[in-house]
Amino acid sequence: MGGTTDEWAQRLLGKPEAMLDEEERRVISGIEMGRPLARDAADVADERAEFGDRLADRVAAIGGSWGFIIAFSAVLVGWMLLNSDVLQHFGLAFDPYPYIFLNLMLSTLAAIQAPVIMMSQNRQSAKDRLAAGLDYETNLRAELDILRLHHKLDTMVLERLDALDAKLDALANPASRSP
Repeated sequence: MGGTTDEWAQRLLGKPEAMLDEEERRVISGIEMGRPLARDAADVADERAEFGDRLADRVAAIGGSWGFIIAFSAVLVGWMLLNSDVLQHFGLAFDPYPYIFLNLMLSTLAAIQAPVIMMSQNRQSAKDRLAAGLDYETNLRAELDILRLHHKLDTMVLERLDALDAKLDALANPASRSP
C-alpha cells in the first residue's frame, strides 16, 4: 500500500494533505515511513524545558512537601523563641515581638513563591496538553492501522471467494474445462 502522503491522507483520513493538522501529518508520515509513533510525554516535555521551567518545578516540589512545612515551622518557632526569650534577655533582640522583620521576610517569600508555583502549574498543564496530543496521535495511528488491516483482510477474503467461485464454476460446468 504505497503512495504519496496526499494519497495516504485521502485514503486513510478522507481529506487532502493540505487539510491535515500537525498530529495527523505526523501519523501519516509515521505510517508512510513504517516507523513507530509512540513517545513519552514526560521525555518530550523534559527536552523542551528550559532552566527556569526546571527550577520552577523544583521549587514547587520542595515548597509543597511536608519536609518543607516541618522545617519552615521549626525555623519560625526558633526565630520567635530566639527573639522573645534568649536575645531579649540580653537586650540583643533584633526582631522583638510583633516580629515585623519576620513578617516582611514571610511576605517576600510568599510574593516570590506564589508566582513560581503558578509557573510550575502552567508547565504541568502544558505537559498534560502534550500528553493528550501524543495520546491522540497514538490512538489515531492505532485506528488507522486497524482500518488498513481490515482493508487487507477484506481484499484477501474477496480474492479467496473469487478463487472458490471460479473453482465452483469449473466443477459445475465440466464441459468448459480445457483438456
